[in-house]
Amino acid sequence: MKGTDHIPEATYGVVQRDNADSELEVLAEQIRRLGYAVLDSGYSADQVAEISRQFELARGAYIGQWGEARLRSLNEFHTIRALLTHGDRVFLQLAMHPTLLSLISLLIDGKFALNQQNGVINPAGETYNQGAWHRDLPYQHFLSSTPLAVNALFCVDDFTLENGSTFVLPASHKAAAFPSAQYVERHALQLEAKAGQFIVMDCMLFHTGGQNRSQDERRAINHAYMIPYFKQQIDIPASIGAHGLTPRELDVLGFNYPTPASVHDYLAAREKKKS
Repeated sequence: MKGTDHIPEATYGVVQRDNADSELEVLAEQIRRLGYAVLDSGYSADQVAEISRQFELARGAYIGQWGEARLRSLNEFHTIRALLTHGDRVFLQLAMHPTLLSLISLLIDGKFALNQQNGVINPAGETYNQGAWHRDLPYQHFLSSTPLAVNALFCVDDFTLENGSTFVLPASHKAAAFPSAQYVERHALQLEAKAGQFIVMDCMLFHTGGQNRSQDERRAINHAYMIPYFKQQIDIPASIGAHGLTPRELDVLGFNYPTPASVHDYLAAREKKKS
């Protein structure tokens, strides 16, 4: 149990120490060490309400396009893939959130791009495809000295213990294998967050959605930003085109990192970088 005394500040024998001069640097340090942190977006209640409204509009159109029966047969009914490719510009603005991108820049060395942006619904009293322990680089069991990918889950609704808020295994991004059942039982931590906040995680952190025991579904928008060596889950540049996008948006959305179709295209891309 945590005591009431002040935490000691003095050290000895320490020759290396992290420094954090801003709240973002404190959050980045937490993500490096524990694998997760909660970041406030700064959005007003009206802005969060507009994201919620656009989420429902996109959801209705998505189900109308692909069909409920087909989506349910694929265990995809509670997911909206690539929101920014078929929804309002609000989803692009969310993916380009400046404070979030600044935090990710502290975590990923060099360039990064948006790999995916998906709407996720945790239904009341049902199972869904995010309700199992996983990494957002699934099937991978390796370690990296710095993050290769960062996950940012935007809470459209409050994340509460009752409605199945996200469970994490702190520091599990530092071990290759998934831990024993006994370890999970003792060390799993369920996070709470308010609508309008991001739950930011190293993508190698094991996490899962909880069981929604409330009467209402819980909605979120999941972003995964990765070094450009990872291919996008869905080809965003091919889906939305470059018209009207800023240079920064083009970069984060992956327009600057296409896979060359031939040696000719590869060499031409190298020449373009030199010019």
